[in-house]
Amino acid sequence: MSFFNSIGRSMTRAPRNAKRSPTPTSATFPPETQAPKQTQVAAPPAQKPLFLCSPFVEAALVKGNFKTIVMLPKYVDIMEWVAVNRCVLPMLLFDFYNNLNEFYGVLTEFCTQQNCPTMSAGTTLNYTWINQDRKHVHLPATTYIDYVMTWVQNMLNDDSVFPTKSGHDFPPSFPSTVKHIYRQLLRVFAHIYHAHFAQILHLRSEPHFNSLFAHFLAFGAEFELLEMRDLRGTSSAPVGVGALWERWKGMGILAVKS
Repeated sequence: MSFFNSIGRSMTRAPRNAKRSPTPTSATFPPETQAPKQTQVAAPPAQKPLFLCSPFVEAALVKGNFKTIVMLPKYVDIMEWVAVNRCVLPMLLFDFYNNLNEFYGVLTEFCTQQNCPTMSAGTTLNYTWINQDRKHVHLPATTYIDYVMTWVQNMLNDDSVFPTKSGHDFPPSFPSTVKHIYRQLLRVFAHIYHAHFAQILHLRSEPHFNSLFAHFLAFGAEFELLEMRDLRGTSSAPVGVGALWERWKGMGILAVKS
């Protein structure tokens, strides 16, 4: 059963930090109408990414399969579990957002307009943004990520999206909004792995970052928030972290929901 089919009518959320500074263009795009798309670029010679190399691919704070962290307790009905854990989804979304934002914060001196002129996520993949004129444009990764993180925090802080008071219903667009938040956070993860994993290694933070991403993937797969096409991309423009997903599945770190 989908997680969204079992969400109660009154979910609370975790405490939130102060809002990020506003961006120069709209950061409140509707999920269906302004979703950024991906474009293909010419492929340079293939080289195995560091995040797929040993021992970095094995680095983690948690040993074993992350499915055991996110799956429902045995013999517990999902309806009962959601009723008891009504705040689990907003809390985890906020934690994923907050932890990812902190990682990106220490990388901002490397993720500049000069170093990252596009939002790259693979050797042949750049994401584009739809501007206010409804045109797909390439943005520096730092600008793209600032737009995404501002929009996500605005969604998390919006009582009409994540109701905080008892008796308030979720809007009909809630499932698509949550999936869109997941998609955008995935793209930030994908850029960091593709363009800044060397800096993650320099900070000796690969166990922490890998564990955060594996938790993000496991939760998204378990509760149907993660679209495989967003994770894998296309044959001509694959997402770099799609190979990491496959590698972790082979290592038993991740498991596909049966």
